[in-house]
Amino acid sequence: MLERLELEAFLALAEELHFGRTAERLHVSTGRISQTIKKLERQVGAPLFERTSRRVTLTAIGRQLHEDLRQAHQQLEAGLARAVNAAVGIHGTLRAGYSAPWNGNLMIKAADAFHSRHPDCDVHIQEVQLHDPLGPLRAGALDLQLTEFPIDEPDITTGPVIAHEPRALIVSADHPLARRDSVCLEDLAHSPLVTITGTIPPYWLEEHYPLHTPAGRPITRGPGATYWQELLSLVATGKGISPICARAAHYYSRPDLAFIPFSDAPLIVYGLLWPSDRENARVRAFVKTLSEIAGMPPPRPALPAGGPG
Repeated sequence: MLERLELEAFLALAEELHFGRTAERLHVSTGRISQTIKKLERQVGAPLFERTSRRVTLTAIGRQLHEDLRQAHQQLEAGLARAVNAAVGIHGTLRAGYSAPWNGNLMIKAADAFHSRHPDCDVHIQEVQLHDPLGPLRAGALDLQLTEFPIDEPDITTGPVIAHEPRALIVSADHPLARRDSVCLEDLAHSPLVTITGTIPPYWLEEHYPLHTPAGRPITRGPGATYWQELLSLVATGKGISPICARAAHYYSRPDLAFIPFSDAPLIVYGLLWPSDRENARVRAFVKTLSEIAGMPPPRPALPAGGPG
């Protein structure tokens, strides 16, 4: 009869093919994984893995056992998930939003994992426009979303931080800063700042589109944009410059724009949030799944209401 650790250690090692990563994944020591696998091999009566100083591979018997146990484990997990779903009400539809395409990719991965765990619950994902970052949540169109912090609203619960991303500055390709390898926050005082306009908390704007440099120099406000594509066009035509996540260069790159990394700007913090009065089992389960997919620590049992995560 297989013990739970033997089953989980074997399946994890068969996927990772690395004792260290398997130990990290199961939160035990590498020695514990090695001992567990040796015990299982004694029970089977044959090696399940071929080990060298450079690699770990499954033997033929190991491959067959992995296929048999993987299917059985999936059936057990699905059965348990259905029982849990029935008990806590994880069914129906979960509507999740995101504010940036790099977060959208993460959301899709989390939605796939969530649906495999909770097959009675569908996940619908949509982009949230920055000109109205909290509108869909408050209107009931979304159950939760992944967006830039800070968010400090009395009716919104902020959950765990999911990612930290470096900032860059977008300038037109013929702007003097375009020839630089990096910029600093003081450079924001040299050109009008193209910003996002809409129903946006003032403290959020100050975090991402400040009015003054760290040295206190005023930053001139340029035209405002409602959508990202509009902002990019304003910058490309020389109407101003604008800060953005550095990863945006992979999504919005074009010949009339330059993305220059900041040398001194704080990281952009992305986190989860949802309406405080509509927190439920679906939301909590998705928060847990997304945190795992992002490689972040699992959320605390009691999630804080209000304030940055």
